[in-house]
Amino acid sequence: MISNAAQRTIGRIVHLIFAIPIAGYVYSPFEQLPDYAPTVRYVAVPVIILTGLLMWKGHLLRRMFSNGSAQAAADGQ
Repeated sequence: MISNAAQRTIGRIVHLIFAIPIAGYVYSPFEQLPDYAPTVRYVAVPVIILTGLLMWKGHLLRRMFSNGSAQAAADGQ
């Protein structure tokens, strides 16, 4: 498995990389906004939201899945 520190580092890098198109969207000339809009709306923003939530509350999600699998093994399922 991958260590927690490596997971955090990967999450931060992905979060920052997908924030770059938002900077291009904000600072691009008004005429070029239609070129950036679909990528920013449907790819960059969802990935940024997902990685941000995972960095913020990912420990609860990992705990929920690890306890669920441990509980199922203890129950004999």
